[in-house]
Amino acid sequence: MTSTLQFQLRLTISLEHADALRADSSGASHPALRDVLHRHHATLKCQYDAFADYVSEAEQSGTENYPLYEWTRATIENPQKKAKYLRSFTVYVNDAEVYDQSVADSLEMALRNLIGEYGIEGVSRFDTNPANNPQPPAR
Repeated sequence: MTSTLQFQLRLTISLEHADALRADSSGASHPALRDVLHRHHATLKCQYDAFADYVSEAEQSGTENYPLYEWTRATIENPQKKAKYLRSFTVYVNDAEVYDQSVADSLEMALRNLIGEYGIEGVSRFDTNPANNPQPPAR
C-alpha cells in the first residue's frame, strides 16, 4: 500500500553561514550543497523569510484571509524565535514544499552526508500527518 503522506526536509545552518545562504539560496558558495540541490531539483528558503513574506502579503491583501497572520507576525517579532528561524531553511523540490517519500528519502540521505560542512548542523524531516505536527493556534 502506498503512503499518502508527503514530506518536507529542513536544514539547520550555523549562524555564521545562514546569512550567506539567505543571500544565495542556490548554495553556490558551497559546491557540494549546490550539487545536491541541483540533482534533486531543489531550492532552499529561509523560514524567517517565508514567515516575513506571509506577513507582508497578508498586510497588503487584508489579514482577514490569512488565519495565521497574528501568530506569524508575533513569531517574527520575537527575538528568540527570529534567531531560530533565521537558521532554519525549508527544502523545496520542484517548487513544492512537500513531496513524496521516495524523493524525501533520497534527498535526506544526500543532505545528511553534508552535515558538518558549510555550517550544516542538521537535517529534519516532517510529514503531513496532522497528528505529528502542531496545529494552527485558535484565533
